[in-house]
Amino acid sequence: MTTTNAIRILLVDPDPIFRLGLRVALEAEANLEIVGEAQTDVEALQLVSLMQPNPTLDLIILELANYPTINQLCRQLKAQYPDLPILLLSSQPLQQLACTAQIGVEGYCPKGAPIPELVTAINTVTTGGVYWLSRNIATDYQENVYSPPLTKRAARFINNLRLSGNNYIQANLRQIRRELGVPGIPALERAVLAGKVRELQTARWLLNHLLSVSPQLEQVETPSTTISTNIIEPSNVLVTEAPQLSSPRSLQSDLFASCVSQFQLPLHNVTDVALEIDILRIDKKRDLLYLILQKLAEVLDELRNSQVEINQLQELKQIILRDLWQTATTEFFGKFTRVRVNGNYVEIVNLLLLDIDVVQSEILNYIPLFSEFLSYLVFQNDWHIDNVIYSADSTEARANALMILENIIIQVANSVIQPLLNRLADVESIKKDYYDRQYISTREIERFRNNLSWKYRLRNYYKEPQAIFESRYEIFVFAPRGIAKTSIYASRRNEMTQLRGIPLFITLMLEFRDAVAPRLQSMLSFLGSGVVFVLTQVVGRGIGLIGRGILQGIGSVSFLEGKNKKP
Repeated sequence: MTTTNAIRILLVDPDPIFRLGLRVALEAEANLEIVGEAQTDVEALQLVSLMQPNPTLDLIILELANYPTINQLCRQLKAQYPDLPILLLSSQPLQQLACTAQIGVEGYCPKGAPIPELVTAINTVTTGGVYWLSRNIATDYQENVYSPPLTKRAARFINNLRLSGNNYIQANLRQIRRELGVPGIPALERAVLAGKVRELQTARWLLNHLLSVSPQLEQVETPSTTISTNIIEPSNVLVTEAPQLSSPRSLQSDLFASCVSQFQLPLHNVTDVALEIDILRIDKKRDLLYLILQKLAEVLDELRNSQVEINQLQELKQIILRDLWQTATTEFFGKFTRVRVNGNYVEIVNLLLLDIDVVQSEILNYIPLFSEFLSYLVFQNDWHIDNVIYSADSTEARANALMILENIIIQVANSVIQPLLNRLADVESIKKDYYDRQYISTREIERFRNNLSWKYRLRNYYKEPQAIFESRYEIFVFAPRGIAKTSIYASRRNEMTQLRGIPLFITLMLEFRDAVAPRLQSMLSFLGSGVVFVLTQVVGRGIGLIGRGILQGIGSVSFLEGKNKKP
């Protein structure tokens, strides 16, 4: 039973059994309340973002099996929510997790620590203190580590300040560079954004030079207060910045965190084509995007655990996308959710899953570079961009992977909503639970469906052949103004050879236009110059001479009439 002033806790641990036991143990305390549970880092970021900025969360108790993932998640949480305390409850040794101290993590307890000690740690970190509990395995003695000496504390504060500033600057640089990548930006706005990039880079240089700390002061000496009668010598914790890890899981964590931050932007469609998710309310649209990202993270974990080979990804991509769509559809609408249609109750999910072949042929098969994306995150392969090969850790590879990820999320979300529009579009309970207000009338729904039908016809017969002929893919990305459309270069020669019928005719017409247009333009330019010469030099002058003669004649007649006129 919790009180009004209970400490609200989010549990993050991959083991559901351990989470259940910990929840039961902590909720037995009167001042503790478990408000959420997360199994992965992506799910944790999602839950925290939903609980902020209206504070419904006081503490995160964190444990993930992979140390780089712990370190990366702590960095992301502290960069976005610096005032939210984090308590590590980990099976990892304290020495391995020591660098999290410089990120600003407030506490650590090993797994297996008695509940009273864990409650003490919770109360300490939520009231602004620092609590590091280390365990000497050999003697089973314990020590409570509180605030370091003043000079060390100052060094740690300065280091944390520098890292926080760097995270803030890096997030803004990433955002501005994404804005620069949005097509159709006016030249003046592009110049302003480029100036902001230079300003942020200068600020980063100044920050790193003005807030640099000597290695001697960066060592945080941790005095001990022992519970046992035996004194344990204090240990030194180095709080220099941890090296940037480039494991596939670290790449995935960083990429997915960037994508989660993009979900906080406006999600309105600012392109010239209709999207199925446009019909959803913003909150439902955001929930669906979060869900797909979470399920994609699970897919990547399964691929790593199954030890799939890199040459199998191309064969598996359609199966993976199909399973991802089915899972997202089932969880978004609820496995047993039913609606009343023509006097009968039908289960939504069972009805929608019947459209798998349509969804596969109309949307999932058109998602580009999916196997390359899987290869990048599972095997950390280099990325081939614009005919240049970039290393997996490069900024260009990460930016390209983020665009591909965003397009995957948006297109899978479209595929989840498409069967709903085909089968249950005008059901009142569906409109009430999911639709945006502007699409609740039958007329607007039908108009929306017609726009989608024309979009697919235009894509199949014109847009896609044109994109294949121009060796590019059109993809959807998250931009500051909403969901935007851009294109990326890719070789599509194999698809070009498979075109038949109207799509092939379109490419032939485009090639004919490219071949004829310059000559026709030159000929028209020549003929235009001749017409202009004839009109100005011949016809114009002739008309001018005739007009001048007429005027002169009229003048002469008037003069003679005046002269011959008798007084």
